Amino acid sequence: LSKYFFVDCGFSNRRQFLALFRGVRYHLQDFAGQGNDPENEKELFNFHHASLRNVIEKIFGIFKSRFTIFKSAPPFLFKTQVELMLVCAALHNFQRKEYRYDEFLIEAVDELSSSTLPVNEDHIFEPIIQT
Repeated sequence: LSKYFFVDCGFSNRRQFLALFRGVRYHLQDFAGQGNDPENEKELFNFHHASLRNVIEKIFGIFKSRFTIFKSAPPFLFKTQVELMLVCAALHNFQRKEYRYDEFLIEAVDELSSSTLPVNEDHIFEPIIQT
């Protein structure tokens, strides 16, 4: 299974880089409204590229607001950062499924943070969930 990098217009389309086509409609608002559907393969690709970029930006916005670890660049290896994203996605989805309202989540986090758990001082971490 190959890996692809989703990149912006600063990169060219080449092997394993998914960049938009230059000089072709790109922004989602360009495709809004009746009669503005993509007219060829390049416009269709750019439309999906813009849609995916929008989803990625929303995901990072949610993660940055919920998990303090994403407030700045984490000092971890790339592989660890990938695993963090997967764990946070699973945790976010679990929270959305189990807690219909954020108030319940905040109460649960407050209860957890007030408990006294033994901590190894060599491995002190900031809380992942921001309240």
